[in-house]
Amino acid sequence: MLTLDLIREAQARIGPFVHRTPVATSRAFNEAAGREVFFKCENLQRAGAFKMRGATNKIRSLAAAELRRGVVAFSSGNHAQAVALSARDAGARAVIAMPTDAPRAKVAATRGYGAEVVFYDRQKDDREAFARDIAEREELTLVPPYDDYLIMAGQGTCVLELFEDVPDLDCLVTPCGGGGLFAGASVVAKGTNPKIRCFAVEAETADDTRQSFLTGERVCIPPPPTIADGMRNQAPGALTFPVLRQNAEDVLLVSDEEIIEAMKFLLFRLKLLVEPTGAAATAAVLFGKLPPEIQRVGVIISGGNIDPEMLAQLLRQ
Repeated sequence: MLTLDLIREAQARIGPFVHRTPVATSRAFNEAAGREVFFKCENLQRAGAFKMRGATNKIRSLAAAELRRGVVAFSSGNHAQAVALSARDAGARAVIAMPTDAPRAKVAATRGYGAEVVFYDRQKDDREAFARDIAEREELTLVPPYDDYLIMAGQGTCVLELFEDVPDLDCLVTPCGGGGLFAGASVVAKGTNPKIRCFAVEAETADDTRQSFLTGERVCIPPPPTIADGMRNQAPGALTFPVLRQNAEDVLLVSDEEIIEAMKFLLFRLKLLVEPTGAAATAAVLFGKLPPEIQRVGVIISGGNIDPEMLAQLLRQ
């Protein structure tokens, strides 16, 4: 089970291997949003995203024999890089299954951390089955991107840090792909302050979690078109979704255009380089998706790994 104690254990385990990321504020953003907002900057994490926390917690929990054999993961980018770097830190082999349309910068970074990259077709292949086949064939341990309690616990450590720096928040807002970040973050939030309000945010064209939240059961959608590559999941996780149902007040939707505007605001006003998925929660706050009475908001900026060509294209728009 995912508990606050499990997340505190993760914090102790991963402390030597991850950054304690800063919390940023901006008067200009507060004025634009009409609220006081505190940004937890996981774009400044090692490997460029919060994923480093969960991957490190999972890999550092493995037995010595498992580490000697190595690990395998499937990811479009940030989890791939995090597993590659965490495995390198632990002296373990890493094989990463990535979609053929993964951002080139993320593929290059994953290889740069020493991992072996193998490709699958997002439109045809079941990515988890693809990775599990490699795991069985080569006797590697699978490190899932979100549907694992040790992964979720690692992700939740960023909110332990946030609450140590800013203890009196009304609300917590996180991006939501598979749901691992929201699960870990919301367990910390509710465990620390049961009255805090928690919101997950998705791209409106990748609303599998929103649909699932409204129906009360996991919904699978076709491969979604969105610039937020970390939100191209087709269904929420089997383990993450029950946590979201329990802790989320709502799942908010933002458009790609709103994500782009949030990215520009973060870049030009706060000097923070943030990828599309990482800016989704910021977009929800900036464009008034939260209830008006909420005043003190914690926002997770989940990552900053953006392809330079995509960044240039978005800035020209």
